[in-house]
Amino acid sequence: MADLDNKEQTEMDPADMEDVEEVEEEETGEDNSKARQLTMQMMQNPQILAALQERLDGLVGSPSGYMESLPKVVKRRVNALKNLQVKCAHIEAKFYEEVHELERKYAALYQPLFDKRSDIVKATYEPTDEECEWKQDEEEELTEEMKEKAKVEEEKKDEEKEDPKGIPEFWLTVFKNVDLLSEMLQEHDEPILKHLQDIKVKFSDAGQPMSFTLEFYFEPNDFFTQTVLTKTYKMRSEPDESDPFSFDGPEIMGCTGCTIDWSKGKNVTLKTIKKKQKHKGRGTVRTVTKTVPNDSFFNFFSPPEVPESGELDEDSEAVLAADFEIGHFIRERIVPRAVLYFTGEAIEDDDDDYDEEGEEADDEEGEEEADEENDPDYEPKKDANPPEECKQQ
Repeated sequence: MADLDNKEQTEMDPADMEDVEEVEEEETGEDNSKARQLTMQMMQNPQILAALQERLDGLVGSPSGYMESLPKVVKRRVNALKNLQVKCAHIEAKFYEEVHELERKYAALYQPLFDKRSDIVKATYEPTDEECEWKQDEEEELTEEMKEKAKVEEEKKDEEKEDPKGIPEFWLTVFKNVDLLSEMLQEHDEPILKHLQDIKVKFSDAGQPMSFTLEFYFEPNDFFTQTVLTKTYKMRSEPDESDPFSFDGPEIMGCTGCTIDWSKGKNVTLKTIKKKQKHKGRGTVRTVTKTVPNDSFFNFFSPPEVPESGELDEDSEAVLAADFEIGHFIRERIVPRAVLYFTGEAIEDDDDDYDEEGEEADDEEGEEEADEENDPDYEPKKDANPPEECKQQ
């Protein structure tokens, strides 16, 4: 019976075989689409995610047991490989130290451009017409009629408003456009951040321990007396002797903020609450006023102190982990590309980084299929044979 089936398959017309292959491919595509939809639904279920994470936690770091089964002479050679790995970690540490030196070097080259950006934002420099000329992408190009209409509308708006100085609320807008930073912002922070004029990154001097400082420059305001608030991050770029294999580049070891000299009644990091207390014996009620911490972006300048032992409670660890991520993001992304976060273009680029290739491929396949269906001369049987690597085995 099996031989008969094989014979029938062999005698099947090649064109019919192509039809079969196409049907199988279409069914596979539909199955993949359903599977993706099911996966997305599952990943949005917190209970399933928690169960999956618990399962993964159990799998990570589970040795196969093969190492323990090796003869002593082989284990001895493995130890030699581990010693080589430690040496690799030390070389990697030197690599990152030189990268830090390069960052220092190029920071000095970037700074004049950042200073000019600051001058434009705070209206101490008015750019020339040539400096303001921006070539639009082909997709952004407007017709002459649309340009004229836009020009008239802009002139009308300019007549209605007072002449603004510089670029108002530049850094506040940047912060509000970035999820990582906007989550820190409270409504009472915004009037203060309207006075923020610049953010600079300063690297530690050559020969000094690796660190960087974020400097926030404010125009004189009614909220605090300083014009510069600072936050310094101390870094380490060397393997931990007790765990050298965990080294994965420079890590932030701690950070130091600054004391803000708040004007009277302007400290947004504290709030006053009133509580009623009832006397147990007499039953009388009194109102007690207490000052308690308040959510604010400016808590960023008062991070938890890391004790010499390096041990922190879970809450402090979580706060510091988030703090380090924010500090690194401001240094690496916000300061160098501030105008693109102001316009929103950098946010679109960040979103594009997370596009799944599978989705893009599906879109392309969908377009091709649509083109084929709309083509009156399209005949599947007359299609060229697929490349060898695409044929089913």
